[in-house]
Amino acid sequence: MVFRWIKFAVAFVLTIALTWVLHTSHGTVPPFGKFLSPYVGFWREGETAADFPKRQELALPALEQPVQVRFDDQRVAHVFAQNDHDLYYTQGYLTARDRLWQMDFMTHVAAGRLAEIVGPERLEMDRFFRRMGMVYGAQRSLDSMMVDPRTKLALTAYSDGVNAYINSLNPKDYPFEYKLLNYAPEPWAPLKSALLLKLMAFDLSGRSDDLRLSNALGKYGPEVVKDLFPDYPRLEDPIVPVGSPRSFTPVPVPPTPAGFEAAMSGKVPQHEPAPDLGSNNFAVGAAKSATGYPILANDPHLQLNLPSIWYQMQLSAPGVNVYGVSIPGAPTLIIGFNQDVAWGVTNTGADVMDWYQIKFKDATKREYQYAGRWLPVRRVVERIQIKGQPDRLDTVLYTRHGPIVYDHDEKPFSSQTPVHHALRWTAHDGANEVLTFYLLNRAHAYPDYLAALTHYGSPAQNFIFASNQKDIAIRPNGRFPLKWNDQGKFILDGTDSAYDWHGWIPAQQNPLSYNPKRGFVSSANQTPVGPEYPYYLGWQFSLWDRGHRINERLARMQRATPDSLRLLQLDNFGINAQLMLPRMLALVAPGQLKPAEQRVYQELQRWNFSYDADALGPSIYELWYNQLIKRIWEDDFGKQTGLEMRYPNRDRTNTLILQQPNSPWIDDKLTPEKETLPDLALQSFRWATDSLTRKFGPLNDDWHWANQKSTDILHLAQLPGFGHMNLNVGGGVGIVNAITERNGPSWRMVVALGPQPKAYGLFPGGQSGNPGSRYYDNMIDPWVQGKLPELVFLQKPNERNERIRAAWKLTTK
Repeated sequence: MVFRWIKFAVAFVLTIALTWVLHTSHGTVPPFGKFLSPYVGFWREGETAADFPKRQELALPALEQPVQVRFDDQRVAHVFAQNDHDLYYTQGYLTARDRLWQMDFMTHVAAGRLAEIVGPERLEMDRFFRRMGMVYGAQRSLDSMMVDPRTKLALTAYSDGVNAYINSLNPKDYPFEYKLLNYAPEPWAPLKSALLLKLMAFDLSGRSDDLRLSNALGKYGPEVVKDLFPDYPRLEDPIVPVGSPRSFTPVPVPPTPAGFEAAMSGKVPQHEPAPDLGSNNFAVGAAKSATGYPILANDPHLQLNLPSIWYQMQLSAPGVNVYGVSIPGAPTLIIGFNQDVAWGVTNTGADVMDWYQIKFKDATKREYQYAGRWLPVRRVVERIQIKGQPDRLDTVLYTRHGPIVYDHDEKPFSSQTPVHHALRWTAHDGANEVLTFYLLNRAHAYPDYLAALTHYGSPAQNFIFASNQKDIAIRPNGRFPLKWNDQGKFILDGTDSAYDWHGWIPAQQNPLSYNPKRGFVSSANQTPVGPEYPYYLGWQFSLWDRGHRINERLARMQRATPDSLRLLQLDNFGINAQLMLPRMLALVAPGQLKPAEQRVYQELQRWNFSYDADALGPSIYELWYNQLIKRIWEDDFGKQTGLEMRYPNRDRTNTLILQQPNSPWIDDKLTPEKETLPDLALQSFRWATDSLTRKFGPLNDDWHWANQKSTDILHLAQLPGFGHMNLNVGGGVGIVNAITERNGPSWRMVVALGPQPKAYGLFPGGQSGNPGSRYYDNMIDPWVQGKLPELVFLQKPNERNERIRAAWKLTTK
C-alpha cells in the first residue's frame, strides 16, 4: 500500500514538473507544451474550407463605407472600396490575415530586434542593423511621407487595418511561428512600413567595395588599380543606348580634390547582401508587338523564401484600379498595371554608399575634425532586448556624414564595413517613395510616370514603363549624389569638406530612354549609361551578359506576343560560356587527360551553352571557370595577403584570359614554379572533374546542372520542413533566367496593353503565409515549369468571372 502511494507521489511530481517544463520558456527554448497543445498549438494551423468561407460579411472598426472583396482561384484579393482610406485599410487587414508573422518578423530584422524573439545568437546582427542607421533612415523617410496628406492617409489607414486584424486574434489563432518562438504580435505603425522599405534598400544598395579597393590601392598603387578595376568595362550594353539624345544642360560637377588619395583600412568582416541579386525588365513598342500595343515584362530576382517576398492584390477605388504585387507590410502596389499603363523595376546598383575616415580629437570620441574645426559627436544609446538575457546598451556615434558603424576595434558583422569610419548612404535621407507608387498606381500616361518618379529616393531603381498611348520608357531613377569622378570608389577623407557629397543630380537629368528607335527598352542591372553621360553614377554594375542577351533577342523580335516575352524571361543561354569556353578548351591539350577526364572534356565540346536543368555542361564549366579565376587571383588578392581585397571583375579577368596569356598576374606567387595560363587551365579542369566525380561518381546523369546548383526555397526563419529543396530548375548567375542556389525571379509578370489589358504572372510561393494552407506554396510547381497564368483583372466588383471563388463584404462596426 505504501509502495503504491510512493509511485503515485512520484508520478504526480513528475507530471507537475513536466507540465512546468512544457509551459515555460527556458532561455531561448520555447514552451513546447503550448506549441504542441491541440487547443492552442500549431495543430490549429491546418486550414479547412470553413476557415475561408465563400461568402461572409465582416464588421470591422474604422471603415467609413462598405468594401467588397472578391477572391480568385489563387486566393488573390480584388478589393473594391469607395474611398482611399477604406482601400488601404482593407489592404492592411487582408495582408495581415495572410502574412502577419512575415511582416512582423521582417520589421524586427530591419529594426535590429531579432535577439528579443530568437535569442543572443542574433545580437551582432541586431547591432549591425542599428549601427547602419536603419531606424534613423526609416524615421527620416516617414517624416517626409507624413507631410503629404495622400501618403499619410495611406500609411495610417493601412496600419489601422493591420491592427484591426491583430486585435481580432486570440493567442490560439496566432500564426504558428509566434507559437514556436513564444511571442505575440505587437501593434502596427507607419514606421514599420518605412522600415520595410529601408530593408529593401539594404538588400539592393547596402554593398560597397570602398574598403577593398582602398586596400588594393595601398598595396599595388594607382596604375594597377586603374588597369584591373577600370571605370567602364570592355564589353557593355548600357540601359540607355550610347548616342541617345540628351535634352538637358548639365549642372557643374564638383572638382576633384587636389589631394585625392584613398585612406588605408585593413579591418575584415563576414556578412553582406548577396552579390548576385539581379532583375530583368523589358518592353517592346507597338511596332514590334503583334497586338499593336506595347508589351511589358518584369522579373525581379531576389532571395527565394516562403512566405514569398511579394503579395498579389487588385486595388480599386475612385481614381484607381490597379493590379500587381506589394511588399507585405506597406501600402500601394510596387510592380503592376492598370487600364492604361504598366510599370516595373530592377535594381540600378549606383554608388550611393560611401565611407568616410574620421579623425577624433581624443580617446573620448566626443569631437571629430571637419573643415578645420572640431565638431561634436551625437551619441545615440540603443537598448537591445535579448531573449533570456538582460538588455544590452549600445552607443552609436553620429557625425555629419552619418553613423560610425563600428567605433571600436572589433570584427564587424559585414565583410565590407570598415572600422572607425562614418557611413554616408542615400537610405538615410528622407524621401517619399510611397508617393511614387501611389502615383504610379493611378498613372494614365507618360507625363504621370515622369511626375511620379520625382518623389523617389532609394534604393535607386530602373523604372520601366509602357502605356496605351504606345509610349515605352525606362529611367534609372533615385536620388543620385552629385560627385566628382570616382568619388566613393575608395574610402574618403572625412576631415575635408571637398570630399562631401555636393548636392544631387537633378531628377529630370537622371538617365532616360524614351521611345527609342530600336523599338524596345530593357534593363538587367548593367551600366545605366555610356561614358558620354556627364555625371558619375558608379564604377561597377552587373555584368553585361543578361542585358546583352535580352537586347540581342529583342532586336530580332517581330510581332511579339506575351508568350514571346515569357520565353525570354526563361532564357537559359550562357553568354559568358559562349565567349570563354572555346578559349579554355584550347588551353588544355586532350592528350594530357586521363580517359575519364577526356570524356568530361568531350561533354563540354558538345555543350550548346544552355544552362538547362538537365544539362551536364554548366556543372563542369562553372566549376572549371570559377576555379581558374581563383587560381589566377587568389595569391594576389586573397586572404593570405592579410588585407580585405576583392578580385578584379569578370570582364577584366576575361580580357586577361583571352588576350594576355603572358600577364605576370598568371603566375602563382605562392609556389616556386612559374605557372602558365595552360598550367592553370589544366589544374582547374582536373579540380572541377575530380570535385564532380567525388560528389556524383564518374560522368553520369547525376551531373545535371539542377543537381549541382541545388536551388532551395527556404522558410523565412529557415525552419526545417517548411521549404522546398533541390528544385529542378536551370538558369544561373549571368543568365536571363537568373536562378541561383537561393536567389531567382521572385515575381514574373508580362502585361499586354490595349483597350483591355491582359496580364500574366506568378511568384514561387503562394498568397498565404500559413504552411497549413494549400495556398502557401501552390505556385511553386508552375513557377518551376516556367508557366505564367493569366491574372484576373476585374473592372467592377460584380463582374462575372469563372475564376472567382469567394465574395466578402466588409462593413463598419
